[in-house]
Amino acid sequence: MGGIGNLKSMLGALIMGTASLSAASVDLGNGFMDHGVATPMSQHRGTVATVDGAGRNVVLTWLYDTRGGYALLMVDVETGKADEVPMPFNPGGDGPFASILSSANKFYTHFNSHFCEFDPAQRRFTFFQKTAPQMAMGMTEDDQGVIWSVTYPKSGVVSYNPKTGAFRDYGHVYAQNWNQYQRYVACDDAGWLYFGIGSTSGQIIALDPETGTARPVIPEAKRIQGTGFVYRNLDGKVYGHGHTMANAKPIISSSQSLFHRSFPDGKVLKDLNLIDRVVTVDDPAAQTTHSAKFDYSSDGAHVMGVCVAPDGTVCGGTAFPMRFFSYNPRTDTWINRPAFSQFNTVTTHGDRWFVGGYGHGFLLEWDPSQPWVDTEKGKPGNPQHHIEAHPDINRPHALIANDRLVVMAGTPGYGYTGGGLLIWDRAAKQGTILKHTDLIPDSLAFLPEDRLLVGSTIAAGTGGEVKATEACLFILNLVTRKVEWRAAAIPGARNYTDLKVTPEGLVYGLADASTFFVFDPVARTVLHQQDLRADFGGSVNHQGTRAFLVGPDQTVYLLLVKGIAAIAPRTHAITLLVESPVPLQQGGDILDGRLYFIRHSHLYSWKLPTAK
Repeated sequence: MGGIGNLKSMLGALIMGTASLSAASVDLGNGFMDHGVATPMSQHRGTVATVDGAGRNVVLTWLYDTRGGYALLMVDVETGKADEVPMPFNPGGDGPFASILSSANKFYTHFNSHFCEFDPAQRRFTFFQKTAPQMAMGMTEDDQGVIWSVTYPKSGVVSYNPKTGAFRDYGHVYAQNWNQYQRYVACDDAGWLYFGIGSTSGQIIALDPETGTARPVIPEAKRIQGTGFVYRNLDGKVYGHGHTMANAKPIISSSQSLFHRSFPDGKVLKDLNLIDRVVTVDDPAAQTTHSAKFDYSSDGAHVMGVCVAPDGTVCGGTAFPMRFFSYNPRTDTWINRPAFSQFNTVTTHGDRWFVGGYGHGFLLEWDPSQPWVDTEKGKPGNPQHHIEAHPDINRPHALIANDRLVVMAGTPGYGYTGGGLLIWDRAAKQGTILKHTDLIPDSLAFLPEDRLLVGSTIAAGTGGEVKATEACLFILNLVTRKVEWRAAAIPGARNYTDLKVTPEGLVYGLADASTFFVFDPVARTVLHQQDLRADFGGSVNHQGTRAFLVGPDQTVYLLLVKGIAAIAPRTHAITLLVESPVPLQQGGDILDGRLYFIRHSHLYSWKLPTAK
């Protein structure tokens, strides 16, 4: 529960839009500071309106923060009284991707290889069971009240009969060489289970509940990229693959976005606001609206990345909830605002701050000297929404900028294999997207004479099929948009984690967050390489890694999991300067003599040796 003590003092300042928070940074010794939680709030991963054992209207929601799905929150909508019930198993960073409120008023979910049942009448978890990995993407209830769950990534299936207590783990029932998503799940009136899978190649699977035998329904020749679809009709049959959803049997189940609003007495859940901590209910019969305050604990949202903004603050974004934050080290205060989706990668050049975001691979540009205007696609804003690169880029991994261009790279949309490169002309305000069939980029560095050094990855888009076996470095001519050189510079590398041009004109790089190398872009050869695992345990590694940072005296720092190192300019020898009191997770930037980095929901910094 790290950071909870500081969080409680912050919560009173939170408002729906901009929140100004006192950081109350903590000195950790040896030059390290903990500046606190960037976004001190959680997100729901499935919410339902129902009643407790006394018939009172309550809201149930799965709470999710940097730890994963850590608790079930039960809120009395009249009084705001909230019961926070910890999960009966360690969330392990995982969280709900599907849940269901049964006809018997029990709330179910399945993640981190555990299936569980929460009973609002008893205000406690009444069943949980370890299963084959990993998390449900779809859940349903059959005509006998049996709860079914189908899990990512290998189509695991479980069933639970709450009347008899019988639980059955069918294991993984359908094999593919890519991670499967099962968003549509249904049972017919004979008890057979059907579920659609995606995204690389859609399919529908039928499972016999007695024998556990599973068979695909769609012939291999007719499978296409996408997701198989099924639904339960009121006539007792399950339909899919080309059918429109009509006369569907009402089942309160969905993805992590589940938000069931109807109470049994006809009242309607208007909002459960985990930012302001307010629940709002409409009464259509009385034509009234009632709100109540509630509270809950949170370790805060996961920080995606940070860099210094032109206004001298350290800025970035968080995921779940999607928020923008700005930390001012001069005043030790935070600003926290709504973000336009997920700020995967961030960078600064001159007087502008840029964002490469998930999903749809969007590019934003922020001018901190002007008032903040919440971003809306197609409308003037600050940050301004420029372009989307979907499906060639869905999840950005790298973002760099110079006076003329902004270049963004990443993995493609769900079920695709490859990668894309967005080249944004700042003056013309126009973008060129190099297709995911041509490039597989993961890290970027500008070279002289309008060249771009790109490090690739063999990773596919989410749920896609990995087809390559080795990543490459390549040099792209930014004028002709043609690849001039390509090579597997580090044999066997699966991805190039980060690239940084040194003050001497060489390029420092990381492969698989474990191999440090020095590349000469003129000779196009690797001059030096070193395995980091034995001595240092590996580098930080994330989407938008920022593992290399250049100090004001031109010292190149390398952020390692165990601490902070410096790289000698001529010998390229790595020296661990200091071990960190917390493992480093992600970079990073340097401001006013301090090096900033991320661990989960917290922003940390370390005083540079040369700083006064």
